[in-house]
Amino acid sequence: QRSVLILALVAVVSGNHVLDELRDRVISPEAEQLTGQALVDYVNANQQLFKTKLNSRFAGMSEERKKKMVNGIAAPIADLAAELDREGRVTHDANIDIPESFDARTAWHQCSTIGLIRDQSVCGACWAFIVSEVISDRICIASGGSKQYNISAADLISCCEYCGAACGGGLPLPALKYWVAQGLVTGSNYEDQLGCMPYPFPPCEHHNNNTGYPQCTSMPHGEAAECSKTCQPGYSLTYAQDKHYGKSAYGINKRVRDIQIEIMKNGPVAAAFDVYEDFLQYSGGVYFHLAGDYAGGHGVKVIGWGVDGTTPYWLAVNSWNEDWGENGLFRIIRGIDNCGFELAMVAGLPK
Repeated sequence: QRSVLILALVAVVSGNHVLDELRDRVISPEAEQLTGQALVDYVNANQQLFKTKLNSRFAGMSEERKKKMVNGIAAPIADLAAELDREGRVTHDANIDIPESFDARTAWHQCSTIGLIRDQSVCGACWAFIVSEVISDRICIASGGSKQYNISAADLISCCEYCGAACGGGLPLPALKYWVAQGLVTGSNYEDQLGCMPYPFPPCEHHNNNTGYPQCTSMPHGEAAECSKTCQPGYSLTYAQDKHYGKSAYGINKRVRDIQIEIMKNGPVAAAFDVYEDFLQYSGGVYFHLAGDYAGGHGVKVIGWGVDGTTPYWLAVNSWNEDWGENGLFRIIRGIDNCGFELAMVAGLPK
């Protein structure tokens, strides 16, 4: 027992050393200006926690178009965090043991939406994706698996006027509040065309050109349709009949333990964070910001956590299809609020 305790203490000290080193790292002005292959080469040569390779999704894109595609959060992350502080955040005082690793996909294996990788395509609507995904997952979890729906991102994009600018970016917490007040209908991804209001934009190539999808650069930037409040032809329910409502929408305390307990108790959460050029080129490992210019605010779904060697990380689902990152997912350093990742997490509970 004593040897096990010593090994555990060594792991904690080593993990803290990694976090301290990354927390104190200063990024040079030269590194901030890197882009394209020069950035990929620099990142891969200067650390071993994650790998990058040139992402064809963004290659040849103007900076204006790139920011439109990536910048799906319509306010600075610090402003989102300040708003959550004003409204009050959920904390968890429960005496719960936190496991070293947790994956919502295995904890609630009956809920297939948790591991579903969607594709926002040419619409800057990550905010709507993360909210609709968190809602889908939590409806299933709260029902013990008896209610399985794909909640429509398109309904949020087209119909929530106070959520932001549709394909030009939006806000996760107002989107959750819209679910509580107005409800949301079902809607699958573009390929399946299921539910009341499926996603209107087809997938596009995000990384290595092995998917057979058209290049994102070959498609015009998405424009949201007007809010029609009607389901697609042939669907069995009316728009009003297909609505699903939330009971609450809230911010989560910034402490890692509170975020972990929230996920363990209620399911995945929505995170907004600052994205830089090196994240666009991420291909695997535990990400932390090392180089490249600021690209905008982005939103993802956090489904768990773990430790890689001695490096703690969050496990998250992106919306750039399954060929990006680690089959559509990624890991990011946990515990130092890198890129503001722990600052503005939100969630809600279904009725």
